[in-house]
Amino acid sequence: MRRAPGAALLAAVLVSAAPVSAALGSCSAPPPPRSAPTTPAASPAPAASTAPPASTLPARTGTGATSTGTATTVGGAPSSPSRTLAPAPAGRYPVHTGIVATTFWVGEVFDPDAPDGSQVISAFDDHWLTSYGGCDGVVVDGTCSTERRSAANGYFPTSTTPRQNPFYLDLPFDDVNDPTAAAQRAAVVPWAHEPRYAEVLADPDRSLMKDRWVAVRKDGRTCFGQVQDAGPGEYDDAAYVFGADDARPANRRYNGAGLDVSPALNGCLGFAELDGQDDVVDWWFVDDADVPPGPWTRLVTRS
Repeated sequence: MRRAPGAALLAAVLVSAAPVSAALGSCSAPPPPRSAPTTPAASPAPAASTAPPASTLPARTGTGATSTGTATTVGGAPSSPSRTLAPAPAGRYPVHTGIVATTFWVGEVFDPDAPDGSQVISAFDDHWLTSYGGCDGVVVDGTCSTERRSAANGYFPTSTTPRQNPFYLDLPFDDVNDPTAAAQRAAVVPWAHEPRYAEVLADPDRSLMKDRWVAVRKDGRTCFGQVQDAGPGEYDDAAYVFGADDARPANRRYNGAGLDVSPALNGCLGFAELDGQDDVVDWWFVDDADVPPGPWTRLVTRS
């Protein structure tokens, strides 16, 4: 959720920025609670997956679960250009086609006066900027700004050593802060009653959405990211997020966007706009075991 920090919180973040900026070369953030792990030297990233065509997709749900722990290193436009549906892997989930996607990034404050105008915190992490390791971009005149990403370093940021996966996104279902979504989650989230989620479902302060994998496709290129926030514009849109029959988002802000993607996904998918609202994608949930190796598995967020 793009929740804007209050003046006191934002001031505290800026005051404590120096140690992190010096250590990470990132935008302002409080000192992290532990030292950031060293990211492996980047090698040229593998090409984004090209999804094979498929004629139909059953609208049934599958298995899979969000891992727990900390970030760990592992190996490793009104319509879509192509309306053919790529098959979601085993345990298929519905595919949403021709969805407007905007770009957001950790540390972005696009409207400090709006209740959802900041990425200093997220729907699922009140210390997202710190947890991530700083600004997921570059600091320009004290402002955390986005930057164009390159395959040469796996689409990772150039000025920050991230502590979490830079391939992240949001979807408009906040099952922690939004009362409607929280009340619905046991009934609508496909994996809610899997054994690994029993503890999460019993805890209203933990999300069933956070860290879930999503495949995102544009112009035949498919990249993968993890849910780390909720939005854009709506926060209880279960009919769209989990709906079959190519369900449409309820949101009408930001050109009717149905998800925000990180700069890494923006670059991996070859968005025409660095920070716009005219790029269009297809997307679907993916179970952990079905995520192929790629730059998105270099650093996996586990929380």
